[in-house]
Amino acid sequence: MQGLITAFRTLTILPVPGRESEDFAASLPWFPVTGLTLGALLAMAGGLWVRYPGTWFEGAACLLLAASVLLTRGLHLDGLADWADAMGGRPEREVRLTILKDPNLGAFGGLALGVVLLAKWVALTRLLALGAIGWIVPALIVSRAMMAELIATLPYARSGSGTAGPFVRGATGRRRIAALLIGFALCLAWGLSGILCFFLGWLGTRLFALHCRATFGGVTGDLLGSLNELLETGLLFLLCGLPHRGILWYSWLDLLV
Repeated sequence: MQGLITAFRTLTILPVPGRESEDFAASLPWFPVTGLTLGALLAMAGGLWVRYPGTWFEGAACLLLAASVLLTRGLHLDGLADWADAMGGRPEREVRLTILKDPNLGAFGGLALGVVLLAKWVALTRLLALGAIGWIVPALIVSRAMMAELIATLPYARSGSGTAGPFVRGATGRRRIAALLIGFALCLAWGLSGILCFFLGWLGTRLFALHCRATFGGVTGDLLGSLNELLETGLLFLLCGLPHRGILWYSWLDLLV
């Protein structure tokens, strides 16, 4: 359970009591659980909001987006901005790795943040209007599970220490499989759409892994954050675009309500 505490303290600001694991990579199987928890908190808040007549969906989506940023300390968005700045700079690998560590925000990073935040706001507004805000949960589960997939399948890109270094060095095939199985099992609650999210998320992760290896020589904390944001945004849009009737939109959770 120490790995669970490490996962929550790494990926969220939620005050989880207890002692963290000295082996940071022990947290990898618990990454999907942090996504489930964050998604459930946001879904419950959105569900309560839309119960009031005349709900202002755009405002509610803005508040949910702000809550998401707060709960994660904006950690993944920071990684996305750094990745965009690195890709917009010079093509040399070492230069790009240096840009990833630069705390200053460049033009490319600012543009990436603007596009992703706008896209998330549009998707959340749509799901709130459909009364389907609970469907953000599988998107958050998959985006966190696939961070573990990327950690376990790529070397660390830097020669020195870094945020992601201890996770990468301790990653094993067993922990990778555990994270994927837990993520998949959680997505099953959302039926075929949850399964679709999982496999498209895995495919997107494998493509991003090829990019990381070719461009940076491996993975860093910023690249993990970038993957999380790109997957989360893409899957939210996917869920908004699915037909909202029929078997694709069926969730086993419907049996509980």
